[in-house]
Amino acid sequence: MDMREIDAATGRLVRTAERLTPEEVAVPSLLPGWTRGHVLTHVARNADAVAGVLEAAREGREAPMYRSEEARDADIAAGAPRPAPEQAADLRSSADRLAAAVAAMPEEAWAFEVRHRSGAVFSAAELLGMRYRELEYHHVDLDAGYTPGHWPEGFVSRELESLVGRLAGADLPAVEIAGAGTIGSGPAALRAEGPGAALLAWLSGRSGPDGLTVTRDGERVGFEALPVPPPLA
Repeated sequence: MDMREIDAATGRLVRTAERLTPEEVAVPSLLPGWTRGHVLTHVARNADAVAGVLEAAREGREAPMYRSEEARDADIAAGAPRPAPEQAADLRSSADRLAAAVAAMPEEAWAFEVRHRSGAVFSAAELLGMRYRELEYHHVDLDAGYTPGHWPEGFVSRELESLVGRLAGADLPAVEIAGAGTIGSGPAALRAEGPGAALLAWLSGRSGPDGLTVTRDGERVGFEALPVPPPLA
């Protein structure tokens, strides 16, 4: 993962945050129970969490992303009411701390195994891709003008391939995703076709299947024929 993509995504999110009024920060986001302020604070604290894990990996030790789930939730709740200028400044400063942690990583430390809060174990190098996904998905979650149609083409192609691969063989009715593979299990009578960003938005739970063409055995059917993909971890 190229840090330039992460920096560009951060810049886009900061610019969106800077345009929000105090009233708009308190508006509900697309994430249940979270305002836009919750989302912005979460993205900033995620940068600090990733930086902390990288600093530990550099020293050859394992560290949790957050002190506890309760502490994570409390930090997000405490930061959510802040006005847009504070939110934007926090996004910038936390991104700078993450960039410094990345710059300090020796090459061999990127192979160090780290543990995600979900329990998944992977190399430290994969944290950068995770961070990029946090920025792009949560920018859409703000519901403040940045839509799946704004996602960079490279992000869409990589993430669509990743999600389809993750859902291959899942306990879902099989659906052929045009140009990307098949999700679910069993014979794929259903096929979903459309712009990559629309396919990714549906698979990632950022929108319904509106805008997609759905067929069963070659005959066009309604969107309701498609299964609901599981939420992203």
